[in-house]
Amino acid sequence: MFDSNSPAWQPSTSIANVKRRAELLWTIREFFHRRGVLEVQTPILSRDVIIDRHIDPVCLSGASLALADFDQTTFYLQTSPEFCMKRLMAAGLSSIYEITPVFRAGERGAYHNPEFTMLEWYVVGADFQHGVDLLAELIVATLSVESVEQLSYQAAFQHTLGCDPLEATNAELSRLAVELRLNVAEDWSDERDEWLNLLFSERVQPHLGKQRPTIVTHYPATQAALARLCPRDSRTAERYELFIDGVALANGYHKLLDADELERRNEQSLAQRSCDGKPLLPTHSRLVDAMRSGLPACSGCALGLDRLLMVALAASSIDEVLPFPIERA
Repeated sequence: MFDSNSPAWQPSTSIANVKRRAELLWTIREFFHRRGVLEVQTPILSRDVIIDRHIDPVCLSGASLALADFDQTTFYLQTSPEFCMKRLMAAGLSSIYEITPVFRAGERGAYHNPEFTMLEWYVVGADFQHGVDLLAELIVATLSVESVEQLSYQAAFQHTLGCDPLEATNAELSRLAVELRLNVAEDWSDERDEWLNLLFSERVQPHLGKQRPTIVTHYPATQAALARLCPRDSRTAERYELFIDGVALANGYHKLLDADELERRNEQSLAQRSCDGKPLLPTHSRLVDAMRSGLPACSGCALGLDRLLMVALAASSIDEVLPFPIERA
């Protein structure tokens, strides 16, 4: 743990941890180089932004750029490089990865800082299982673990709570939450995903990745985000997440290619944000145009590099692996 009473000009991490970060970056770059995946660099500032009910971007007025053409434009510090990376693939690039700073408003804590480092990659032609296996290979390479567990969302739920998340009714989910004495606000939404997210985060997730890293696969279709639906079971999506010691480190998908479906999901997320009283985000994205021009089939994943380094160093706070968290930036 770093000394919070040290002079504010000093980094919160140690010199040894700065060097360990450099070693991790080298290992990651070598991992992808050996697999023929090209490193790219995309804008941190863009007029496009991922629309997610639970992720709030940092906004920047176009006027602050002092460029007349952009006075009325709102720009966003990117929450993920996904949109621009996919635009590169639609333009002809094959498998790519990026290591970049990203930003999310309102996030600060032991595992959160408004600015953090994300590793994101896309492998053209890879299917869902290839994406899961590639993530497992990366974790074995970077953390020197022997293996990674793979477990379906349904199985994880059933093992911990004895409840089938794909079959249970809203009434059954709410009753289970009450029985478990979970904190439910008076104005709680009765949306199915809200109950699932509450039960998963409070009772399932803390048990994941305790013995070894665990990749949870096949999330409910209603939580597909940018993933395709599973062709064998349309109740689930080809989405997966990595957990270590109860903490989420990575989120991956067999990527959605249907531009119309992306617009539909964006509209749904915007409606949810409106109900939550959150600012609206751009309704049109240049990614939609790129997808209509032809985005190749691919599997992709985003991983929090700072959290990965925390695991490697057995750190209890993100401040131990960041040179300058927001209070010292």
